[in-house]
Amino acid sequence: MKNQSFSNHERHVPAFHFFLVPLSFAIVVAAFVYLFASSMRGISLFTSLLLILLSFSVVMTLFLIRQFVCKVQDRVIRAEENLRQFVMTGRLLNPSLTMEQIIALRFASDDEFLTLSEKAVAENLSSKDIKLAIQKWRADHHRV
Repeated sequence: MKNQSFSNHERHVPAFHFFLVPLSFAIVVAAFVYLFASSMRGISLFTSLLLILLSFSVVMTLFLIRQFVCKVQDRVIRAEENLRQFVMTGRLLNPSLTMEQIIALRFASDDEFLTLSEKAVAENLSSKDIKLAIQKWRADHHRV
């Protein structure tokens, strides 16, 4: 696997981001087109409205599933980084760290982790600032 850095650490899943999401929005648009065509022809709108409800439920399901998976991943990252902190120092992460800061800190090497986590709390660094401050990137190829 190639080395990760700030410039290439974002992950896109082509089947999800470039196929499934656009397809679900196309289905919503098609359902509204069908509603418009049905109303112009004087056809019963029951089927059209049902298709709109179904298409919205598909879109909502798609995004809720993604949100649930990301929330679970966030909890796993917090647990992993808490363990990492505990192994290094004998204490848990500073409770002042936000989830976004913890997520960014997971990319820091062990050499930088403690210093960056203290700096993140002291200076209220954003996740982007933390990632930009990392000198030795610790790749995460297993995230969702």
